[in-house]
Amino acid sequence: MAGIQDYWDALNRLKLGCTVRLPAGSPINKDTVALEAGRRRGSIKKSRKSFDDLIAAIESANIETASNSVQPKELLRRAKAEKQNYKELYHQALNRELMLIEKLAQLEKELRRLKNVVPIRD
Repeated sequence: MAGIQDYWDALNRLKLGCTVRLPAGSPINKDTVALEAGRRRGSIKKSRKSFDDLIAAIESANIETASNSVQPKELLRRAKAEKQNYKELYHQALNRELMLIEKLAQLEKELRRLKNVVPIRD
């Protein structure tokens, strides 16, 4: 049956995260597999015996991806660490800016002390 192969291909694309019709990272369930296969939502039914293996594979893939998904606490920890990293980079940039301003002021002061330097602008 060529039609059922479309569903299996759609399930594999959802597992890999390289979907064609749905956004990447879509949850794996019967409706998303059907939509990814180019069929209507609800076309995979438990009452049809030809879908028994597919439904079992969808449920196991859903459980597998749910266990592999990142917990909200982990996402929050990563976001806070990233925020702290950018804050540190910002402060380093400010420190460099202040050092360059100070060095520029020092060099301009030295230029003013020299007698043989003629200013370009008037």
